[in-house]
Amino acid sequence: MSFLKFTYRNSWRYYSQSTRHLHKISIRQLIIPTSIAFYLTHNSVSKQYRLIYNDSLKPDPKGDTFEMGLYVSSENELQEKLISFRSTKIIESPNKLIRCLRILWFGFNDNVVEPVCTILRFLEISAIFLPLLLLYPISWFGHKFRVTDTNITETRGSLIWCQLLRKALELAGPSFIKLGQWAGSRTDIFSHALCHELGKLHSNVSAHSLSFTLKKLSQALKVDKIEDAFDEFNRTPIGVGSIAQVYVGELSQKYIDKYDNIQIGKDGNRWCAIKILHPNVRSQIRRDLKIMKFFADTINWIPTMEWLSLPSEVNQFSILMNIQLDLRIEALNLERFNENFKNSIQVKFPKPFLPLSNRDVMFEEHVYGLSMEKFLSTKKQIDDVELCKKVSDPFVDAFLQMLILDDFVHADLHPGNVIIRFVKTNKYGTNIISSELESFRITHALRRKIEENRDQDFVGELKSVLTNYTPQICFIDTGIITELNEKNRINFIALFNALARFDGYRAGELMIERSRTPETAIDKEVFAFKVEKLVDKVKQRTFTLGTVSIGDLLDQMLSMVRSHHVRMESDFVSVVVAILLLEGIGRQLDPNLDLFESSLPILREFGFKREAKSLLKDASTLSMLKIWVGLEVRQLMHLSMKQIYDLVRTDQLCPNY
Repeated sequence: MSFLKFTYRNSWRYYSQSTRHLHKISIRQLIIPTSIAFYLTHNSVSKQYRLIYNDSLKPDPKGDTFEMGLYVSSENELQEKLISFRSTKIIESPNKLIRCLRILWFGFNDNVVEPVCTILRFLEISAIFLPLLLLYPISWFGHKFRVTDTNITETRGSLIWCQLLRKALELAGPSFIKLGQWAGSRTDIFSHALCHELGKLHSNVSAHSLSFTLKKLSQALKVDKIEDAFDEFNRTPIGVGSIAQVYVGELSQKYIDKYDNIQIGKDGNRWCAIKILHPNVRSQIRRDLKIMKFFADTINWIPTMEWLSLPSEVNQFSILMNIQLDLRIEALNLERFNENFKNSIQVKFPKPFLPLSNRDVMFEEHVYGLSMEKFLSTKKQIDDVELCKKVSDPFVDAFLQMLILDDFVHADLHPGNVIIRFVKTNKYGTNIISSELESFRITHALRRKIEENRDQDFVGELKSVLTNYTPQICFIDTGIITELNEKNRINFIALFNALARFDGYRAGELMIERSRTPETAIDKEVFAFKVEKLVDKVKQRTFTLGTVSIGDLLDQMLSMVRSHHVRMESDFVSVVVAILLLEGIGRQLDPNLDLFESSLPILREFGFKREAKSLLKDASTLSMLKIWVGLEVRQLMHLSMKQIYDLVRTDQLCPNY
């Protein structure tokens, strides 16, 4: 471990370049500062929320999914703690005068101070977005041209306006950055050009103060100073997001020994990543959501705009934001992912330290590896499909397991949230025989070559590592997940079943019948015929990424959904977007990837895990098994007689489970 500690401590200098922008002053602070309002309420509000921490959180039975249960439980706890705090303050008042003053202050804070703060925030947002709204007519002008590296064709004015909107969202703060990122995934509502531009959104939030970080850490760890809990703590954040920022540190063995339920790696790796919410981010987001709801209700009154169901979408977005404001939910998501993939060698999720985590601070195992983004950028230099498949296969299999077996999908699968490590396994691939230190040495050597711009050396060593080691795909940032409730899961399987049978007209009918507002859809039969025509084109060719992919099909369907005002459920669209992201990465790593073929092992496991009784009771299970049988038949039809003979001879046609 001495080498690990030495190299890790000396690697901090490579993070310094990524934090230079943190010292810039945000332009947003110069528009209409709300610091005066915050100052007026700082003492009372901070005292009310300071005690609202709880190290445990269990799903509420009222939630229709695991994450919704956690959300309901978190919101109920927040309200109960606030009510309890106020009641205690009133009861413990030394005299009637103080009691009356406290009652009056709580009412004044809720009915006067909070609305004033919201109005000031409204003025600030108006100053940012009103000029943009007035500039919207420029989107009608200019010559049309194709956006680089895309199939998007838009006018010059439209692209300029989309860029201005992205800048305005970045300026408006964390709520609107998240809103833009969410809108960028909704190609069923917004144009491809707008979604493409919003996909470039990034946070310009400055890092919060170190003193605030140390205070939060001391509260979470229950120590007077962090040196009592850490052997090493990097005081410069390695990442700053719109809601939180991330630090890395090494917990001391002495501190870990105090807790029997803190589990660290087998090699004794005590390095952890610590995510800490920004100060006042919860109150600012709460006010922003009120403003968004006001605008959504206003727009919904405009004729022909009701099909967007903006109030409902804002409500869904509010849930999404509030989930991310309780870091215990992300920690519990990690715990569930670890349980789902506990037997996997090639897929890894960081282990959360639940006893140390609370609403504002989360501790998790630090995963040190090579980002998928960097790997994709060097794919052409590697120029070896088989080596790239060693990375793409476990990535695709992990996603399909999340979608088909677990119904618990990481909904933010962009390359930045996927990390690649390298381990050595036994000849059967059933156990990892390399140490954590060896994995760290390999990754650290590769990352140093990247930092030193030694591209040729990096590619050569990466090819060598891919040849001699097994890639391990690590997923991080699990704050956003997609979990279909029973209704949405049945709808998704029914649509997938129709597509697998190439019944395009039925797929179109299902999309309308099971949409959120079927009555607002226009030209329903035309929509169904368009879907049928699209699927018929696909039917004439093989279903591979080299020709036509599931992602291509779903992407074109979302465009038709938008033009015919078919309102899909947000969770359903999230699954579709996740498939698009999956294929985007899969297409780069393995041009011959066939998602239907890749899903067969998962579908087989799905079928063999289900009991016979459940097949008769669960319609969605029966539909999924129909898809499995259909794909098995399709697979066999594409095999030659010799291949079938080889399958029978090697007992792969009917594998033993």
